[in-house]
Amino acid sequence: MDKKSILVFGVGELQKSIIGRAHKMGLFVVGIDPCADAFCKDDVDAFEIVGGQDYEGTLAVAKKYNISAVVTAATDKPLVMMARIAKELNLPFYSIETAQWSTDKYQMKQRFIAGGVPCAKGRLVKSAQETADFVYPVIVKPRDNSGSRGVKLCRTQEELQSCIDEALEYSHLDSVLVEEFIEGQEYSIESLHYNGKTEVIQFTEKKTTEFPYNVELGHKQPANLTEKQRNAVRDVIAKIGDAMHFESCPSHTELKINERGIFVIETSPRLGGGYITSTLVPLSTGINIEDLQLCLALGNPVDAITGRVEKASGVCFFHLTQGLVSAIDEKIRDVSSWPGVISFDLKLKVGDKINEMKSGLDRYGQFIVAGESRSDVDSLINEYEKKINAFIKVSEV
Repeated sequence: MDKKSILVFGVGELQKSIIGRAHKMGLFVVGIDPCADAFCKDDVDAFEIVGGQDYEGTLAVAKKYNISAVVTAATDKPLVMMARIAKELNLPFYSIETAQWSTDKYQMKQRFIAGGVPCAKGRLVKSAQETADFVYPVIVKPRDNSGSRGVKLCRTQEELQSCIDEALEYSHLDSVLVEEFIEGQEYSIESLHYNGKTEVIQFTEKKTTEFPYNVELGHKQPANLTEKQRNAVRDVIAKIGDAMHFESCPSHTELKINERGIFVIETSPRLGGGYITSTLVPLSTGINIEDLQLCLALGNPVDAITGRVEKASGVCFFHLTQGLVSAIDEKIRDVSSWPGVISFDLKLKVGDKINEMKSGLDRYGQFIVAGESRSDVDSLINEYEKKINAFIKVSEV
């Protein structure tokens, strides 16, 4: 095989973009997934069905195709397996310990505290009986999941046990993380870590649902932050890189900023989902961070400066009233041709039921826009969201 081969962990819709970027770099793309009908199985050069915990099976695939790098995007689940394979084959990657810290939110918090990273106070809990000293509201979350799955605001002691039970439904562990609730605007920070240094590529401003659930409804780049705030965030991300021993990887860090300062919610040594790194970062910066991740995974040098621009982009996920879709105006077909619209996707048809949004899995489509400035993006999203929502008629069940 003349081409270098790369092993992509997970062949779902979240990996579609990075699979395409790998092909554009001339790589032979091998994809593994536990699911036989994985969304992108036909997009890779070779597809193998391998269980998520099957180390020997994964290693056998890696050796079969003589892989030169391992990557994933927008998911935490395979990180420990990837680190084990990379160590065995001496590939550029972070340590198994880093992967373990990154996939257990309690271990992550312990690393934050040890490294001086500002974060919410929290502790492990198995039942509500252990929490007589809590000050409400609190956030209850599974230690080992992502995408807002099982994360819920709990306002009283009386509802705590049901929140714990709900979080445990999304976990393979027997305890959950309960944290103090941090007020403030939420952001995500897209960064690279290599040669012992940290480089922030973009600042993303988030829009989320009202509590008790905290589902992301949109992202805008660049975030409306002062240069002083940006520098403070850069310092925090560098501390995270040191504390978590991030190396040869990107990172996606979620944090809040309020009058008390910066509070890190969580981080992960992988690219962000929700079109943040696959689409928004290239539109707003001119830099394709997926290409840079592929370079890091291959042990190649990276360049995050050449070709950089300062523009803006945003994604808006549809947030509709609960009920049944009774009608969709045919004018919705024209959305893709509206000024500034980069892409549009509606995952609804007449007769579909719209449920309460409890996680990112409950989103029904989105549109993405680009502009010269953040104010351009704000105007486009405000205008288009109202128009599109008016096209979709929802009746009560």
